[in-house]
Amino acid sequence: MSLVYSTETGRIKPEEEKPSRPKGDGIVRIQRQTKGRKGKGVCIITGIDLDDAPLKRLAAELKKHCGCGGSVKDGAIEIQGDARDKMKAFLEKKGYSVKLAGG
Repeated sequence: MSLVYSTETGRIKPEEEKPSRPKGDGIVRIQRQTKGRKGKGVCIITGIDLDDAPLKRLAAELKKHCGCGGSVKDGAIEIQGDARDKMKAFLEKKGYSVKLAGG
């Protein structure tokens, strides 16, 4: 049994840093979701392994291409409306491997 906490020094074991986002498998998935949004649909794009700043730039390009709003939350891009085919064509042109997932 090892010492975990001491009143003199605090935590003995250094906390392990976890990656902020899980690494994807190289496939970008686009899924449509209406749950918890009062019937309004959004497309959620996951699996893009980019840092926050490049991910926000890509989201801005996608929003401009589709002509709708959206945001970046927890490493996933949320685009309002259902423009999955436009998004798929745009991302494939950028060199990503894209799958339409879910309903």
